[in-house]
Formats: sequence, structure tokens, C-alpha cells
Amino acid sequence: MKVDDNKVLKLVYTFFLGVLLAIFIGVGIDTFYPGPQQPEYPTELYSYGEKMTAKQQEQQKEFDKAQRDFEKAVQPYNRNVSIISLVAAVVLLGVSLYLEKRKVKIVADGIMLGGLFTLIYSLIRGFAAEDSKYVFVVVTVSLAVVLYLGYHRFVEPAEKKAKKTKK
Repeated sequence: MKVDDNKVLKLVYTFFLGVLLAIFIGVGIDTFYPGPQQPEYPTELYSYGEKMTAKQQEQQKEFDKAQRDFEKAVQPYNRNVSIISLVAAVVLLGVSLYLEKRKVKIVADGIMLGGLFTLIYSLIRGFAAEDSKYVFVVVTVSLAVVLYLGYHRFVEPAEKKAKKTKK
């Protein structure tokens, strides 16, 4: 069986476009909405088994407090990033459906894949927010979007094609 080089190139292009779009969304969010900075562990506290001095113990307490503050700040940040990326994923999937109707299939497929990768990114960030109600909402929206997309991209065209062949 001979492999059509053009089909392979289209598949590679579609996959690359999808990955690049998801990276674009992630880098864009990080560029324009940077997250809280994680505190650096003080080098003075690397004791290698030696007992900590009083000064080192105080530094450890300060670091522990800064780390707790960071963890409190990063949860809402992850939730916000999840919301932003979820909206971006829905927009990408909408653009994909629009381009599919305009018969720009290869670009529509790449954008759809990018939207799905961005949706996965949104889910991961949603889980990192550590809020089960929020995660449930994100999963519900993601499921609805994927079901809608699957119907309009695969089921509806097959039904239209079947109706045309019956005529």
C-alpha cells in the first residue's frame, strides 16, 4: 500500500498548527497575565544534615510563610487562567466551524485541534485551582463543547451526505 505524501503533509500540518495555536494561547496568557512568583529557597538553609542555627530557623519560617502565601495566590490565578483558556478554546472551535463551512478544511482542522489542545490546557489549570465546583463547571462546559463540535463536524455532514445519496 502506497502512502500519499500530500495526505501525510496535510496531517503533519494540521497537527503542527494545532500544537502551535495551543502554545500561542498559553504563552499569550503568561505574557499578558503573569502568575505570582514562587519564593526561592534561601541558599543559606542548605545545611546538609547539620543542625540549623537560630537565624536559619527564622529564615525557614519566613520561607514557609512566603510559600503558603504563594500557594494561596496561585489557586485563583490557575482558575483565572483556566477561564481565559476555556474562552479561547471555545473561540478557536467556533472559528474552526466557521472555516469548515467556508471549505477551508485543512486550516479548520488545525484550528479545531488547537482548540481541543487549549481545552485540555484549561482543564489542567482548572484542576490546579483545587476547587471541585469550579472543576465540575469546566468539565461540563468542555464536555458540552466537544459534543457540540463532534456533532457539527462529523454527524451532521454524514447525515447531509446520506440524504443527498437517497435523492
